[in-house]
Parts: sequence; C-alpha cells; structure tokens
Amino acid sequence: MVTPAIPPPDVFVPEPGPSVSAALTDANVRVTSAFSGAQIVLYGAVFDPETRPSDVVVIVRGPDQPIRIARKVRVAGLWINSRPVVFEGAPGFYMAASSRPLTEIASFSTLRRLGAGIDHLPMNAPEEERIETRYGVRDVVVSRLGGDYLEWRRAVIRLKEKASLYATDHEGVRFVDRGLFRAEIDLPTSAPIGEYQTEIILFQDGEPVSRRARTITVEKAGLERWLFVFANQHPWLYGIVSVLIALTSGWLASVVFRRR
Repeated sequence: MVTPAIPPPDVFVPEPGPSVSAALTDANVRVTSAFSGAQIVLYGAVFDPETRPSDVVVIVRGPDQPIRIARKVRVAGLWINSRPVVFEGAPGFYMAASSRPLTEIASFSTLRRLGAGIDHLPMNAPEEERIETRYGVRDVVVSRLGGDYLEWRRAVIRLKEKASLYATDHEGVRFVDRGLFRAEIDLPTSAPIGEYQTEIILFQDGEPVSRRARTITVEKAGLERWLFVFANQHPWLYGIVSVLIALTSGWLASVVFRRR
C-alpha cells in the first residue's frame, strides 16, 4: 500500500474548484519618528481548471476606533460647533481595490453583504442612542439619527478620504499574467497602530467563489514604541512625568533667556 505524499505546510494546494491565493511583500510595518508612509504589494494567483473569467477584490480594514465629529450651527449670528456625534466601530483605515468597478463585478446586495466598497462600509453603532460624559465632554453615541444618519455617515467618509485613510480603487487589482495579479496598499503617515485585516475575494459570474485572509501589523518601533507602551500601561505616571518635564523645560528656558 502506497501512502500519498503530504506537501509541506508552506506549499499552497489549490482547491478542486476555482480558488485564489495571495501573499504580502511585508506583513509587518514598523513606525518610527522618520515614518513617512508605506507601500505594501499584494500579489497572488487565480486557480481555475476551466479558466473562466474572474475578478478579484482586495479589502483592507484597519483597527476599529470611535470617530467623533461635529458640525457648525448658527446661533445668535455666531457659528459654533454642535454637540459632537460619535460613530463607534468605524475602521481607522479602509481600502477596497478591484480589477474593475465593483458595480460591474457583483450586485448591490452581494457587495453590501461583503462590506465591499465605501458605500457598503459597515459602521457599527449601539442599538439605542445614549448620551455619555467622557472626560467632562458630553458625547452623543450614534444609533438612530433618522434622516440625518446618512449625512453624518457621509461626513465621516469625507473626512477619512481627505486624510487618505479611506480609498476605493476600481483599477487597483491588475492582472500581470494569466491568472497572476497584484495590488498596492498605501499606508499614510496617519495610519493607526494595530492589526489590519486583508481579505482577497475571487468573483465569478457575480458571486464570491473563493476567499483568503491575510494580516498586516502596524506597530511603533524604537523610542516611539517604548513611549507608546509606557503611556498605555502607566497613564498616570506618564502624565506626571510629562508635567515634570514641561515644568523643568520652562524653568530652564527662563534661566537661559533671563535678562541680566
């Protein structure tokens, strides 16, 4: 009896049907004081015995974080900020790249179910609206804003796009050879720290037929990492040290520039 050979764990074995495989040139981004952004290349291949027409969509979602926004309102002839609104569970970074426009790849309901594209980006919110006081500031946590919800949501997306943290690229996935493709992930200097979930979806006839997931880790390095960890693990001590440094710097400056 002959025992079938088992491939090594790092060898990709295509599925019986259509499937997709992908890898990243750099899955770990280290942020230092000289960090000016990063570009990560994702490359992969489509395996299909019948060589049917295929589309690939790459979705990169950064760590979720609350987004606090306010809008200008006119009161007694003065423009002031309204009570802030907080979206909870919105990604700090989001990119959707595809081999052609998403609306040509799949239906509205499929894209909405997959969260593919900024128009279908899920932003989690509590079931009921509530008012919380955090650090002396009253915040409204978004849940049911009625007709204003879409307006607030568009404002969040507009601000994130302006900061290069949200993007949609309908030509971001390029097939470079038969079944081989690549996509570029641009991280700006303001990219949040944490784990980024990257999903590669293979579409055929408007339906997702294969999916792969990869993780990108963005972390501080060097002195910045030490300060980041210290501030998070010992916030009170970090605050006290910061105040002492500020007082000492002020005193030294007064001594150096004191007029004689």
